[in-house]
Amino acid sequence: MKMDNQSSVSEFLLLGLPIQPEQQGIYYTLFLIIYMTTVLGNLLIILLIRLDPRLHTPMYFFLSHLAFTDISFSSVTAPKMLINMQTQTQSISYGGCISQVYFFLFWGDLDSFLLTSMAYDRYVAICHPLLYTAIMSQSLCFRLVIVSCVLSCASALLHTLLLARLSFCGDNTLPHFFCDLSALLKLSSSDTTVNDLVIITVGGVVITLPFICILVSYGRIGATILRVPSTKGICKALSTCGSHLSVVSLYYGAIIGLYFFPSSKNSNDKDVIVAVLYTLVTPMLNPFIYSLRNRDMKGALGHLLRRGIFSPY
Repeated sequence: MKMDNQSSVSEFLLLGLPIQPEQQGIYYTLFLIIYMTTVLGNLLIILLIRLDPRLHTPMYFFLSHLAFTDISFSSVTAPKMLINMQTQTQSISYGGCISQVYFFLFWGDLDSFLLTSMAYDRYVAICHPLLYTAIMSQSLCFRLVIVSCVLSCASALLHTLLLARLSFCGDNTLPHFFCDLSALLKLSSSDTTVNDLVIITVGGVVITLPFICILVSYGRIGATILRVPSTKGICKALSTCGSHLSVVSLYYGAIIGLYFFPSSKNSNDKDVIVAVLYTLVTPMLNPFIYSLRNRDMKGALGHLLRRGIFSPY
């Protein structure tokens, strides 16, 4: 393969989490529970939205895609990390590492775009309630998801192709539990100026720009509520937007903590811990946030349980 000719490294060694060997068993059990909770919780959201006709709305259409994205995002890193912890191995093939980078970026970027689409949906619902059905049509929702997938694919593919052209000679040890793009660039023996430039520019498109759009959406929502202040209106807005705001805070809070307050070059522990937060913990919390703070989801879950308990079939 051409990629092999660009590199003398056939595999990378993942140092994993900064934990003591005697603690491996405890952390393995903990992260296995977190991953299984992530998968089952998000699958439950998808199932509820599919089975309950009352949830066949634009907001829950985006939520079902977000749930699937969270499952996929965690599945890029968690299984390999758990296998390495269980078998006490650290290696990952060169091709496997490049593939992991691509899918990690793809699902991570898609998460950002879906959160932005959900923010726009909430903006239309609160600021233009009479036009909501006309604006948030089924075709628009499909187009938003398709455009999000295309942009995420293009971004991830660009980063991956630029990474594949680099040479890796000598040290092949990554101080991480997965193939992180920035960690790989530090290992490369090639000039990474173009890669760094693309990270800044493309990162602005897939992370910063969506975040600004979300802030603008909620700024307008806040202005609309303050224009006609009432306890009922504020409670309705919090009920409608509270879950989404919580997820946005978790997602972008971790990214801001990682990239705007970077750790020193000699210590990568903080980067690894923050990566655990946004790759494992945040996707696990999303189902709980939407289930506990959303009346429709709790109602759909109760309806499903009653139907399952009392159904004669």
